[in-house]
Amino acid sequence: MDSILSDVTDGVTSSQPWEFSCDLEVDYGTDEYANMVYSALAVDKELQPDKVKRQMSVSEGKLIVHFEAVEARFLRASYSSFLDILTLATKTLEEFGLGMKF
Repeated sequence: MDSILSDVTDGVTSSQPWEFSCDLEVDYGTDEYANMVYSALAVDKELQPDKVKRQMSVSEGKLIVHFEAVEARFLRASYSSFLDILTLATKTLEEFGLGMKF
């Protein structure tokens, strides 16, 4: 299956350098499960797209997320918030999504 990629900043550009970055990779085992989580999280846009960029993709059953920010504190806040909703989406998938047919 082809990988899915989205830039969650809606194409906002900034004149500030994107000095801080981090990557997150979560293995869901199958593209189906990774795409379920991706779909749930893709609608949540960054609150300050001029300060934080988030790109998500799905490849080989993994959700891959790349963050960039102009300051460490914006990166920390965005990453922390993202982990909260990622945890919720993952727990929801574990509780209700596994084995469900659409």
